[in-house]
Amino acid sequence: MALTAREAALKTLGAFRKNGAWSDVFLNNIIKKEGLTARDAALASRICYGVLQNKILCDYYISAFSSIKLNKMEPVVLDILELSVYQLLFLDKIPASAAVDEAVTMAKRYANPRAAGFVNAVLRKISSKQDALPAITGKTFNERLSIQYSHPLALVKRLSEFLDESSLEKLLSANNEIVPVTAQVNTLKASSEAVLTELSAEGADVRMHPWLSDCLQIHASGSLESSAVFSTGLITIQDAAARLSVMTAEPREGQRVLDACSAPGGKAFMAAILMGNNGEILAADINGKKLQRIERGAERLGIDIIKTLQMDATVRNDDLVERFDLVIADVPCSGLGIIRKKPEIRYKSMEEIGALPAIQLNILENLSYYVKRGGILLYSTCTIIPEENEGTVSAFLSGHTDFSPEAFELPGPVGRQERGMLTLYPHIHGTDGFFMCKMRRAF
Repeated sequence: MALTAREAALKTLGAFRKNGAWSDVFLNNIIKKEGLTARDAALASRICYGVLQNKILCDYYISAFSSIKLNKMEPVVLDILELSVYQLLFLDKIPASAAVDEAVTMAKRYANPRAAGFVNAVLRKISSKQDALPAITGKTFNERLSIQYSHPLALVKRLSEFLDESSLEKLLSANNEIVPVTAQVNTLKASSEAVLTELSAEGADVRMHPWLSDCLQIHASGSLESSAVFSTGLITIQDAAARLSVMTAEPREGQRVLDACSAPGGKAFMAAILMGNNGEILAADINGKKLQRIERGAERLGIDIIKTLQMDATVRNDDLVERFDLVIADVPCSGLGIIRKKPEIRYKSMEEIGALPAIQLNILENLSYYVKRGGILLYSTCTIIPEENEGTVSAFLSGHTDFSPEAFELPGPVGRQERGMLTLYPHIHGTDGFFMCKMRRAF
């Protein structure tokens, strides 16, 4: 029997709970395996991501109407309740009766026999009280934000250490927004106007980015990878923040560039486009299988200046020392700047995040030796945590006096950055949370 959209979401939430599976990858595999229609695939995605974005809030309401404490419930029963409460409270087009009835059916199929009655009772109580739900309270401002925006309290407290209350709430709210897919136009093959026209003809709701040229925002697009515009290499999927980081480094025609932690290849592709496909780019990564994806992407985009190399960025490669005009060090990070696209990142442990700066510094120090005298070293992350960003850069610069930050200028609300470093925020810039620092090596 084919899976329903809600069952696909349930299985994905269970995989995340049990194994920490990435929801987008797991769900996409289910969609392909089960042959879900475009409509069911969209519903499964909305429910799955919606629950991950609002899990703590959903649990708050479930607790208020349940006679059983959350930690005493069978985990799959709680999963069913969460995805059903999300539908009741956030999806206006789904009738309450449909959400409740399918929840009862799933409880019968995936949980113990008595669970169906319990699920039915809790959901009917919540459904009847949708206009009179209990107020969101907390002992502190941070506790209220944690519940209201479903970010673990430890994360909220960490963010509150460098954001004021107003900025903190705006960021958490932005992290829960449904955002369009951002695509960069491959100007090696087509103009922005031509690509926009073709995507519109394919039925996509697409518009130009408000302040970044050759950048498109695509709403409710379905699977872009199946579109002719994507398959013929007219666009590459990349957030504005990632493109801006490459623009910061100003790659130029004829240069030799190293993208040292390259997978999945977006920055190497953008560098090649900005270079007019003229020069040399070495896309390196520790994962050999991911290099194959980069090679396929370059072929799709019509880029022939990218070569790949399997390489550990922490281990010195004497063949690469002082060979590159530009080295891009987009290092592994906590990912806390892309919560709005990968909502499960918010549930990472603070201990796991705390170990990252030492790794990042090790990578940055090693890669610095590959920069030519007078060349550029670009450090970037997709996080907003100062220790991973300014902290790592400061530690690096204190031990490498031959490097110094260099001012840069970017379009739109970003402008000129005299300090040579910048943090982008979703609630301020409308991009992913991102950090970049441009450093030049002395001659």
